Amino acid sequence: MQNDANVVPLNKSATEPSQTSFAGRVPAGLVAVRDKVAVQLRHAMQALFDNADDTLFEMADRAGNNAEQSAYFEAMRDLRLKRKGIERGFLQKLFESFANLSQYDIGRASALDTVSYDNLTLVQNDELEESVALDAMVAKVMSRDGVALTHLTTRINTLVSKKVEDKTNPLGPRLLCEDFLEACRGLGVEIKVKLIILKLFEKYVLADAEHLYAEANQTLIALGVLPELKSVPLRRPPQRTVSSQGAEPAASAAEAGEQSVAGQYMDADSQAAFAALRDLLSQVRGSAAPTRPMPADALPISSNDLMRLLSHLQSHLPAQSIDEIDVRQHLDHLLTRVSSKSGRSRVVGQVDEDVINLVSMLFEFILDDRTLPDSLKALIGRMQIPMLKVAVLDNTFFSRGSHPARRLLNEIASAALGWAEQSDGQRDLLYQKIEQVVMRLLNDFVDDPAIFSEMLDEFVAFTGDERRRSDLLEQRTRDAEEGRARAELARQDVESVLNGRLLGRTLPEVVVRLLQEAWSQVLLLTCLKHGTHSTEWEAALATMDDLIWSVEPHEDPDSRLRLLEMVPQLLKSLREGLASAAFNPFSTGEFFSRLEGLHVQAFQRYKQVEEAPLLDLEDDLPLLDDPLDAPAAVAPAATQPAMVAVVEEIVLASPEPVRAVEPEEAFADDDESLRKVDDLRVGSWVEIQEDEEHKLRCKLAAVIRPSGRYIFVNRTGMKVLEKTRMSLAVEFRRNAVRLLDDALLFDRALESVIGNLRRLKNA
Repeated sequence: MQNDANVVPLNKSATEPSQTSFAGRVPAGLVAVRDKVAVQLRHAMQALFDNADDTLFEMADRAGNNAEQSAYFEAMRDLRLKRKGIERGFLQKLFESFANLSQYDIGRASALDTVSYDNLTLVQNDELEESVALDAMVAKVMSRDGVALTHLTTRINTLVSKKVEDKTNPLGPRLLCEDFLEACRGLGVEIKVKLIILKLFEKYVLADAEHLYAEANQTLIALGVLPELKSVPLRRPPQRTVSSQGAEPAASAAEAGEQSVAGQYMDADSQAAFAALRDLLSQVRGSAAPTRPMPADALPISSNDLMRLLSHLQSHLPAQSIDEIDVRQHLDHLLTRVSSKSGRSRVVGQVDEDVINLVSMLFEFILDDRTLPDSLKALIGRMQIPMLKVAVLDNTFFSRGSHPARRLLNEIASAALGWAEQSDGQRDLLYQKIEQVVMRLLNDFVDDPAIFSEMLDEFVAFTGDERRRSDLLEQRTRDAEEGRARAELARQDVESVLNGRLLGRTLPEVVVRLLQEAWSQVLLLTCLKHGTHSTEWEAALATMDDLIWSVEPHEDPDSRLRLLEMVPQLLKSLREGLASAAFNPFSTGEFFSRLEGLHVQAFQRYKQVEEAPLLDLEDDLPLLDDPLDAPAAVAPAATQPAMVAVVEEIVLASPEPVRAVEPEEAFADDDESLRKVDDLRVGSWVEIQEDEEHKLRCKLAAVIRPSGRYIFVNRTGMKVLEKTRMSLAVEFRRNAVRLLDDALLFDRALESVIGNLRRLKNA
C-alpha cells in the first residue's frame, strides 16, 4: 500500500528529477555502481521480456478454457506494447532510489508503517497474493546472497549520511521488486498473470543478484571503500582452457607416430565405414582432395597436437566471415611456424588429413545448399572447426547417425528450413539461439565432445517449444480456413434456395426483406450445424415456404381454413428460428408487426369474397330504411402493402473481405505444372520468388478441397499465402516455386560427398 500523505508538489519536475540531476546528488562512487548495475539490469530485463512470450504462450496452450487462454494472449499483447515503458520505468525508479540515498523524505511515511494486522483484512486478495509472492522472493535472495548485500549496504553507509538498511538498499531485493511492480502498474492483467511475470523477474533478474552484488562490491573496493570486508567469492562455472591459448601454438616433437585421440571410441563397424571412406578418398586424391609435397624427413604431428592447433584457430578466428576461413591454409601457416621453431618439418598425419578433407567437402556442400537461408549459412559455416575437432576426436562422426554433433547440425538445419530474414533488420529468437549455440561451441569446446550432447538437448528443447507453438497456430489457421470454406459453401446453398423460391416472383417487400436479411441467417446456421440433408434444414425450408404461401393471394375457402391453422405455428417457428440465430430483437418485432398486418388483410379479403354473393342478392331487394349496411358502404379500403418483384439474383453479404481475383490460365489435364501442384503434400516447404528481390519461404498447411485453395503458413504457423490450384500452376510454369529438401542436412551432405568421390573414381 502506498501513502502519499497530504503533500502536493507545486513543481512536477521537483518530484521527477532527470538523470542528470541525480548525478549531481549521488556520490561519485555510487554513480559508478549505479551505472554498472543499470547495464546489468537492463540486459536482465531484456531477457525477461524476450522469454515472457514463450512462457505465456505455454500457459495459454495449457489453459482449461477459452477465457483463460484469451487472458494469456491478451497479456502477451499488452507486454509487447508496454515493454519499453516498463524497462524505462524500472530503471527510472532505480535512479530515483540512488538519488534518495542523499536526501531525507519529508511528509512521506514509510510504506511498511501504513500496514498493520488490524487493517490487513482491508487489503484486496490480489494485493495479498502479490505481497506473499514478493516476500517469498525477497526471502530467497536474502537466504542466498544476504552476506554480499550486507557488505554492499555497509559500504554505501560510508558514502552517505542517511542510514541505509538492506531493505532500503536500492539494489536490495525488496526495493528491486517494488520498483518492478510499480513499473508494471499500467499492465491490465489478472493477478495470475502478474504472478507469472513476477516469477520471470525472479528467474531473470533476482537469480543473478549474486553477480550484481559482487560487481557492486568490487567497484567500491577498487575505489578504496572498506576493502577489509571479506566479500563472498563469486561462483563461476569452470572454464576449460587449452594449454596453448594466448601463447604460440606448439607441437610435441616427442610424439613421432600418428595416433588417434579417440580410437577407443570406435567399434569395428564404425572403423570399417571410416576405412571405406578413406579408401574412396585415396583413389581420387589429387583431384577431389589436394596432395601436398611431403619432405622426406617430415614428422607427422599427433592428433592431440592437431587438436591444439585447431583450438588456436578456433579462438582466433571466431569473428571472421566463413567465406574467408580456409582451415587448410591456416593450418599450413601454423605448421610452418612450428616447423621453423622445432627445426624439423611438421605435417598433418594422413588419417587426420583425410578427416580434414572430408569435413571440408561436407561444409562445401552445406554452404552451397540452396535449402539453407543465406543469413544462417554464415552461422552454420562457423561450426566447421568445432565439427572438424569432433571428427578428429571421434571418427564415428562419419558413420553414426545418432552422433550428437551430427544431430545438432541436423536439428539446426531443420529449424532453419522455414527461417526468413527479418524485414526490419532484427534477428528473431531462432537466429539468436543458433548464434548462441555456435558461440558456445567456439568459446567452450576444447576436447570434451559432451558439450555437443548438452547443446543438442538445449536446442531440441528450444525447437520443441517453438514447434508446439507453431503447430497450435497452424491448426488454428487450418480450422479457420476450413470454417471459412464451409461458410462459403453454406452461403451458396442458402443463396440457391432463396433464388429458387423468390426469383421471378412478386411478393410483399417486408417478406422479401425478412427472408433475405433474417431467415437467410437461420438457414445459414442450420446448414453449418446440421447440413442440407437434415430434418432441421427441411423444417427451415418448410417454414420459409409456408411464409411465402401465407402472403400470396388465394380465393378458395380451403385456403382460408389452412391459413387459420397455419399462422400460429408459422409465427412460432419464425420466432424460434430468429431467436436461435440471435437476430436483432428490435428488427424482429418490426417484421412481425408488419407481417401481422399482411395476415389481417388476407383474412379481410377472404371475408369480402364470402360476403360478395350476399351483397348481390340485396341489390335485388327493396330499399330499406335500416342503415345497417351503411358502415360497409363507407368503410375505407385497406392500404395495399408495398410489393417487390425479385428480378435479380440474391447475393448474401459475406463477413470476409472480397478475395482478389487471381489470373487463371487453361492447363491441359496432363500438364507438368499441374502435376507438380498435385504432387505437393501438406507439410511441404517451398520457396516462392515473389519478385526480383523478395523470396517467400512457406509451408503448405492445408488444401481446402471444396474451394480448391492452397493455404501456406510461415515458420510460426501464421498464414502468409493463399493460392488456387491454377494460380499455383502458373507459378510453377514460370519457375517461381522451388521445393525445399527437408531431408537431414548432414546425411545429404555425406551422400553428396560419396557420390562425387565415386564419380571421380569412375571418370
